[in-house]
Amino acid sequence: MGSLTSVWSRVFAVLGRVSMYRLVLSALGVLAVLAIVLSLFGLVGPTPLELVATLVVLAVACSVVDAAAQRLLKLPWRVESSLITAHILLFVLAPSIEPLPLLGIAVGGAVASLSKYLLAWRGRHIFNPAAVGATVVTLAGIGTSAWWVGTPALALPVLLLGGVVLMRTEKVRIIAVFLVIAVAVAFVRTSAQYQQAGLPIVGGEMLWQIVTQSPFLFLGAFMLSEPLTLPPRRWQQLTVAAVVGVLAGWPIDIGVMTLGQERALLVGNLVAFFFAWRASVSLTLTDRAELTPTVRQLSFRTKRRLSFVPGQFLELEVPHHHPDARGTRREFSIVSAPAELPQLRIAFREGTGSQSSYKKALAAVQPGDPLAVTGVWGDFVLPRRETSPVLMVAAGIGVTPFVSQLTQLRLTDQHRDIVLVYVASDASELAFRDELTAAGVPVIVFTRDRPADLPAHWTWARGVRLDADGLLRVIPDIAARHAYISGPPRLIAELAPALEKARSITTDAFSGY
Repeated sequence: MGSLTSVWSRVFAVLGRVSMYRLVLSALGVLAVLAIVLSLFGLVGPTPLELVATLVVLAVACSVVDAAAQRLLKLPWRVESSLITAHILLFVLAPSIEPLPLLGIAVGGAVASLSKYLLAWRGRHIFNPAAVGATVVTLAGIGTSAWWVGTPALALPVLLLGGVVLMRTEKVRIIAVFLVIAVAVAFVRTSAQYQQAGLPIVGGEMLWQIVTQSPFLFLGAFMLSEPLTLPPRRWQQLTVAAVVGVLAGWPIDIGVMTLGQERALLVGNLVAFFFAWRASVSLTLTDRAELTPTVRQLSFRTKRRLSFVPGQFLELEVPHHHPDARGTRREFSIVSAPAELPQLRIAFREGTGSQSSYKKALAAVQPGDPLAVTGVWGDFVLPRRETSPVLMVAAGIGVTPFVSQLTQLRLTDQHRDIVLVYVASDASELAFRDELTAAGVPVIVFTRDRPADLPAHWTWARGVRLDADGLLRVIPDIAARHAYISGPPRLIAELAPALEKARSITTDAFSGY
């Protein structure tokens, strides 16, 4: 587990340098180019001219509607969002060069973009925009959803490019469950159809056809995985994946139409919305604080009660003009506890060097200015069994989710067997000393220099290396503890092997801000 966590963290550190929107758009762009090349050899259904014409029409329709809506709402135009919707619809709708079908395609793109604003709730999409656009044009009879992306020639590219996207969004396991269920249900359905028709059933060949000739890979990697239409907890996400998997694998006839791929996704989106409708709120900045030479804390007041579990993270949107490749949204672990609401706190490390457009915009926010939390996610939460011993390992700013957890335990008078290992570059970078001291748990500090005035239950590791041997010296019962490690991905990669002897490992990687 430690070795796998190390590799995963190093990959996430690289992917985290690019915004999710930019990465998804890049993956879809590469897939579109590959599709055009393959169409030259007749390996996919549409012709090159049909693909180019359809993509141009979709890009224009989505961009015009998004630009108009965001101008009306006084928001900066997110070109990546427009182009992502256009590229997804390219692979879902039936491409054409005929005027009437192209008109239907344009309507599909426009409807998809409009749904981002009309079918939204407190900053999150209720439904996947592309699925809405495809459904509307199909039901209206002005177009059709062909899902031509489900072809053997594109199966491997979709798998590889989609895999990169899923690693960045950390949804590999969720989509894997969807794929297994969808393929299994489709296999049973196809077997039943073959049996009714009196045809021989060749299991291996049938399974291969389902995997390579169905749109399941594309649907999962680029549509079901959209964060703004997923609920916050993993078990909820797995529930949605299972629902969509069953409906996509065995389309249900409802009157004049079949509950196909995009409509299966819409049903899953609706289930997700009921899980997460309280996860988005408006905030007002009340205070800024400098906790250490590099750590800054922002305090907000929520306009209504926010539902979250200690250890989860929120996505904070700071709209600004001319955003760079990282976009206008960032993820921050919640520092405050649910018991402290309506006060909400986040913290971040302010590094040196060039600043992102987001960082500059966040620095310009003044007390009293409104911001929006677009959602709360994460399963970096303590075990349900209160008797389970826990080891917390925090690297730098990675201490923030632990502050939330320990504060909540203190304010609700809960008691757990917890040991915190706190790694920082030097003693001056030990943030949240008051909160951690009040929690009363043993804290083992790893810093280059000795911290001054350590509380009675704090211990300086005296230069002991944070490896397996070092941890065994200071925490001899590590094998009985559930290990939680939080911090920058590269540090997690270095520390994860040291926790291989722990009962379990749960990580929370910070991709930067």
